[in-house]
Amino acid sequence: MAGDDRRMPAPTPGRTATGARKASAKSARSRAREFALQALYQHLVGRNDAASVDQFTRGLAGFHKADSVHYDALLHGCIEQAAELDAMVVPLLDRKLAEISPIEHAVMWIGAWEFQHALDVPWRVVINECIELAKEFGGTDGHKYVNAVLNGLAPQLRATEVEADRASGKARP
Repeated sequence: MAGDDRRMPAPTPGRTATGARKASAKSARSRAREFALQALYQHLVGRNDAASVDQFTRGLAGFHKADSVHYDALLHGCIEQAAELDAMVVPLLDRKLAEISPIEHAVMWIGAWEFQHALDVPWRVVINECIELAKEFGGTDGHKYVNAVLNGLAPQLRATEVEADRASGKARP
């Protein structure tokens, strides 16, 4: 409308107008998390076994740009340790696990697994990557829920790292 002062904010470099990361700006690890999330969703919703979802996911467009080693570790690690990951997450939920969206459930698995096994990834990066996944693939406010749960889990699984960041005055993600 002419004379209207409301304007869409200019996108930040590497981001779309909505704030999501542009595909070209994503690292191979971020792409691995996206493909792992899609595969874990198939496992949670369709009850498909790891080998089937792995084979299907590797055939998806763009898979060659993903860090396949990290994807493998996430997919197989989350499925193999599903009960343990759920046991860590459940005490932090405000509802039954069955009421959690499969996307948010899978994202929380990814975060919990990375806290335990991807020690080269800083805890704050794990949370930020999971928030991005939930924003891109989850429900409207699912990222806020994922953020709250993973922020509750981080001090348990990365106590030294979290305490060091708090002592230095770094803000929580």
